Amino acid sequence: MFYCLTPKGLCVGELMVNTFIGVIIEESLRNKDVLKKVKIIKTKVEQVTEKHKTPWLKQWTLHTVEISENQANAIAKELSVALERSYWYADFKNKKHHFIIFQNKIFYIDRKSKEQYDEAKEYGLSLGIPAYQVDFHPDIKEWKR
Repeated sequence: MFYCLTPKGLCVGELMVNTFIGVIIEESLRNKDVLKKVKIIKTKVEQVTEKHKTPWLKQWTLHTVEISENQANAIAKELSVALERSYWYADFKNKKHHFIIFQNKIFYIDRKSKEQYDEAKEYGLSLGIPAYQVDFHPDIKEWKR
């Protein structure tokens, strides 16, 4: 397995086809125990701005995580229970599939399916998540903070 960090984020090597990579925002979790069950490969702290839409927080702690294929379902389920209120989500993906996890709702997406991404995007928007923050969708550019 190998991974690399680039100025635009994480690149996944061919040997990691079945390993999932994603981001979990520590402040989004009511129960942070799930962080002990994943491999944290990078942590970035962002000061909250108006665009974050979380004025009650001073910072976001973004953990880039690696999750093995055999633990991905269990981690997704644990995250869906651990996430704070309905306006947060976490996600992780490999070359074929993408888990997008909201409180009590998990989308397991075939990365070639725009329709499945559309469904997850619409769900996130229905929760009040700003459109620029549902940047897991292929039609939305990554949110530049």
